[in-house]
Amino acid sequence: MDTRTTPLTRDITLSVNGTDHAIRVDTRMTLLDALRDKLGLTGSKKGCDQGQCGACTIHVEGERHLACLTLTVAVEGLHITTVEGLAEGESLHPMQQAFIDHDAFQCGYCTSGQIMSAIACVREGHAGSDEDIREYMSGNLCRCAAYPNIVAAVNQAKNEMERG
Repeated sequence: MDTRTTPLTRDITLSVNGTDHAIRVDTRMTLLDALRDKLGLTGSKKGCDQGQCGACTIHVEGERHLACLTLTVAVEGLHITTVEGLAEGESLHPMQQAFIDHDAFQCGYCTSGQIMSAIACVREGHAGSDEDIREYMSGNLCRCAAYPNIVAAVNQAKNEMERG
């Protein structure tokens, strides 16, 4: 393995799901590729690779970001959360449990991005009505059309997240 840095590579530390990871990246590498290929965190999916489907949604400093459009070097030193970092031990995040309870997935490909966006939807106060949820979640596509179940899951988790 070549250990030399070039003008296009850089040694950085990523804070992902509460753990720091020292990695060498090409300065043009997307966060999605770093998460999947460098850190082995494959929960965030590569859907369109153009920021149109939402399958790669993660949180940076608690805000929703599309990992396929985010350069890895741009988030050095920031707190990144992926779907793998939501559960606390054996206890699922309320949104993860709600997706299971409401069968808010079919093939499962979009599920991690849907869950990450749904959490942001609730945290940012955009889950006041079914229409608000649909609008805020419109950037996350589901080819299986599980949208009514996704809305039901967000409503269930919203109540638990607001209490907790």
